[in-house]
Amino acid sequence: DETSDPPEMAQQEDTLFLWLGHPLLCLLCRFRATRTGRCPSFDFHNSHDIRVRMVTHLNFCCSFCRWNLGGTVLPFSGPYLNKYGPRIILSVSILFTGFTVMLLSFTDSLAFFFILFCLARMNFAGPFDLGIYGSINNWFFRSRGLATAITTFIQMLGLVAMPLIAQASIQYNGWRFAWVVIGITVLVVGFLPNYLLQIKKPEDLGLFPDGIDPSKTNVSHEKIQLKDEEPKFSREEALKTKAFWVLCLYTVLIYPVQAGISLHQAPHLIERQIDTNTTATIIATFSFLSAVSGVVFGLIVRRITIRLALIISAFSLATSSCLMLIISTSWQGYLSAIFFGIGIGGILTILPIAWADFFGRKSYGSIRGVVLFFQVSAQAFGPLLSGILRDHTGNYETSLSTFFVFSILAVVTSIFASPPKPI
Repeated sequence: DETSDPPEMAQQEDTLFLWLGHPLLCLLCRFRATRTGRCPSFDFHNSHDIRVRMVTHLNFCCSFCRWNLGGTVLPFSGPYLNKYGPRIILSVSILFTGFTVMLLSFTDSLAFFFILFCLARMNFAGPFDLGIYGSINNWFFRSRGLATAITTFIQMLGLVAMPLIAQASIQYNGWRFAWVVIGITVLVVGFLPNYLLQIKKPEDLGLFPDGIDPSKTNVSHEKIQLKDEEPKFSREEALKTKAFWVLCLYTVLIYPVQAGISLHQAPHLIERQIDTNTTATIIATFSFLSAVSGVVFGLIVRRITIRLALIISAFSLATSSCLMLIISTSWQGYLSAIFFGIGIGGILTILPIAWADFFGRKSYGSIRGVVLFFQVSAQAFGPLLSGILRDHTGNYETSLSTFFVFSILAVVTSIFASPPKPI
C-alpha cells in the first residue's frame, strides 16, 4: 500500500537519528573535556607551580570567552532553536570546531594556541548543550529520562575515546597530525549524521513524541494525554515563576563546583603526594562513575522526583569536596572520585530534564538560552576562583572549602525546586 510507505520511512529515519545520530554527535562533543578542554598539547617541563599558573591563565582566557558567548549569543540562539530546530546551530558549531582544531596543528606560538584554544572552548560553552538537549527534549516526552541518560553516557564515552585517538595519532606521526585527525573525526562523525538526519520535531514527520506512530495508536487519546501532561510556558511566562529562579540559583551554585574541581583535581591530588599513575586512575574512576550515575539518574529521575535527584547530586558534590580536603592516601582519592562522579553524572542528566519537564517543549530553546548565560558564567567562575585562591594560599584547601559551601547551598536551594503551576 503506497499510502503507508511515507509514515514507515519517516519512522525509520526518526529511529535512525535518535538512536544513532545523537550518540555519535555526543561522542565527538566530549573531546572538549579531554584534548581542547583540559590538557593542551604543549608540554611544560617546569615546576608544578608554573604549570598550575599556566593552567590558571589559560583558563582565564577561556572563562572570559565562555562568559562573553553566554552573555551575547546564547539568548539569541534559543529563539532560533525554537523556530528552526537544532540542525543549523549544531552544523555550524561542528564545522567551526572541526576546522579550529585542525588549525591547531599549524601553531608554533603560545599566543596562537591560546586564541584557537579559547575559540574552541567558547564554541562549546553553549551551542552544543542547547542543540543536543533541545533536540532530545523535542523528540521525547515520556522517554525523556532514558534518552537523556543515553546521551550523557555517550558523552562520557567520548572522554575515553578522544584521548585514545589522540594518543595513537601522536605515536604515529606527532601531535600536529593528532590535531588533524581529531578535527576530521569531529567533522565526519558529527557533521554528517546531524546535517543529513536531524529533524526539528516529530510532528514534522507526522509523529508524536517518543516516536509514536499516529497510524498505530488512538490519535485523539494521545493528543489529549500529551496536552494534559506537557506544560507550555513561553520565556516571558517562565521568567515570572519561582521554579525558574530556583533552578537558575541551583545552576549558579553547582556549576562552579563542577568546573572548578574538574580542572584542578589532578594538581590537587599530586600536591597531596598521590603519584601520577594513581591520579590518572582516580580521574578515570570519576569519569566512569559519571557515565554510570547519569544513566541511573535518567532512569529513576521521575520516580524519585527531580527535587530529590537534585538534592542527591548536590550532596554528593559536597561530600566529594569535603573528602578532597583530607586526602592523604589513594583510597581517599578514589572515594572522593566516586562521590564526585555521582554528582557530576546527576547534574548533567537532571538539569536538562528539569527545564523541559517544568516548562515544556514550546519555548525550550528561548528559556534554555537565558539559563545557559548563568551556566557558562558559573562554569567560567569556578576554575578561575580555584586558581586564584590556590595562587594566594599555596594550596587548594580554601577553594575546596568554598566549593563545599556552594554545594550545601545548592542542596538547600533544591529543596524548593518544584514544577510551576500552569498559567
